[in-house]
Amino acid sequence: MPSGDTQTVLVVDDEPDVADAYAAQLRDRYTVRTAYGGQQALEAVDETVDVVLLDRRMPEQSGDDVLESLRSKGVETRVAMVTAVDPDFDVIEMPFDDYLTKPVSRTELFDTVERLLTCAKYDEQFQEFYSLTSKLATLQANKSQSELENSEEFAELTERRENVRKQLDRTLSEFNDDAFAAMFRELNPRPPLTGELTD
Repeated sequence: MPSGDTQTVLVVDDEPDVADAYAAQLRDRYTVRTAYGGQQALEAVDETVDVVLLDRRMPEQSGDDVLESLRSKGVETRVAMVTAVDPDFDVIEMPFDDYLTKPVSRTELFDTVERLLTCAKYDEQFQEFYSLTSKLATLQANKSQSELENSEEFAELTERRENVRKQLDRTLSEFNDDAFAAMFRELNPRPPLTGELTD
């Protein structure tokens, strides 16, 4: 059972069985809440929620809309999209922190939550670097090399990430966790990171 000072995770999915299954896995380590739709999610998010696992494709109010509403209200809680929707270049401008494509394993769930909780301890630049790295890896895992090479958005994203990297050299050099080392290693056209995120 989680202790009284444990972090809180909100699981949002319009399929109760899916949300409840994720919640059941996470409850041994975290305080977990569930929401079965966009409006419920918006009502459930408060200052005590540390991480949101958000389904993207939901009726009435999509995960994209929920995410936009949260950010427009100034909510800075870490958000991972956990969805069956294959990512496209539109993810570049979406203000999430990580993106998991279903089916998602127990290990992926825990690893993602732990990364986001750790990320939340650092400053805005660190969080931006994590988010940009995740988006690069997501697109590389789902787009062909020619699509990436012909995308202005992808080129701009790569440049943005490298600019942030330069500001974080000292922080990254002191970072020893293997999971984060994988996230932060140099991205090549088909990096090992891609396989790690999609296993």
